[in-house]
Amino acid sequence: MNFVTSANTIFAQAVKDYHKTDNVDAPIQNPYKQGTIEADLYLKNWIDVVQWHLEDIIRDPQIDPVEALALKRRIDRSNQDRTDLVERIDSYFWEQFHNITPKADARINTESPAWAIDRLSILHVKLWHMQEQVDRTDVSPEQHDKCVAKMAVLKEQLSDMTTSITQLLADYADGTRVMKVYRQMKMYNDPTLNPVLYANKK
Repeated sequence: MNFVTSANTIFAQAVKDYHKTDNVDAPIQNPYKQGTIEADLYLKNWIDVVQWHLEDIIRDPQIDPVEALALKRRIDRSNQDRTDLVERIDSYFWEQFHNITPKADARINTESPAWAIDRLSILHVKLWHMQEQVDRTDVSPEQHDKCVAKMAVLKEQLSDMTTSITQLLADYADGTRVMKVYRQMKMYNDPTLNPVLYANKK
C-alpha cells in the first residue's frame, strides 16, 4: 500500500470515528502509536472534521454573540493547530526526500506535499457530508439530484488527487521535482508581528 492509499484509509477512518458521537467536544481516540506519521494523519483529519462542524455551528443565525466569539477563537486555534500539524507532516516528507539529488531539469511544485495531503484530508470530510445530503429524504428531487452530481465530482476529485499526489511523491523520489518546504510564518498569531497585538504592549 503506497503512502496516499494509506492516508485515504486513515482519513476515512477518522471521519467515521468522529461521527460515532458527532460531538465537537468528544475526545480523540487515536488508534495509532504517538509519534508515527499514521497518528499525525489521523489527528490531521480529526482536526478538519471538528472544524467543519464548528464552522456549521458558528453560522447559526440565532447564535449568542458571546458564544460566537468563543467559537471564533476556537476556530482560530484550530487553524493554527492545523498549520502546525501540516508543517510537522512536511518534516516527515523532508526526511524522506531532501537528500535526493535533483536532476538538472527538476521542477518545483507550487505547494509542499503536506499541503496537498491537507486538501486530501478535507476532501474526505466533504465526501462524508455530501453523502449525508444525498441520503436525505426531506428534500426535493431537484436538490437530491444536485447533491448526487456534486458527489460524483467529489469522487472524481478524490481519484485525481490520489493519483496526482502519488505522482508528486514519485517525482521527489526520482529527482524530477525538488523537495522544498516553506513554513507558513503566519503573522496574525505572532505577538511580535501583528500590529494590534504588539501595539497593546506599549
